[in-house]
Amino acid sequence: MKMLPVGIQSFEKLIELNCVYVDKTKYFYDLIKSGTTYFLSRPRRFGKSLTISTLEAIFLGRRDLFKGLWIHDQSDYDFKI
Repeated sequence: MKMLPVGIQSFEKLIELNCVYVDKTKYFYDLIKSGTTYFLSRPRRFGKSLTISTLEAIFLGRRDLFKGLWIHDQSDYDFKI
């Protein structure tokens, strides 16, 4: 049984600990491919740090962390640095 990621703000740590993760990589892919500027505004404790950590892993080319997620299995994203 997967544990809930309470207080975990690092995507890498979340994946390594096999925590529950709701796959939002399709939305991140859409953000990346649109090529516009975004302002991320969300209430406190609503995942801004985890979102940025996930985007960082994508941009660093950490394809291994995304196995089983949409961006790895179904997209054409190439994970180049």
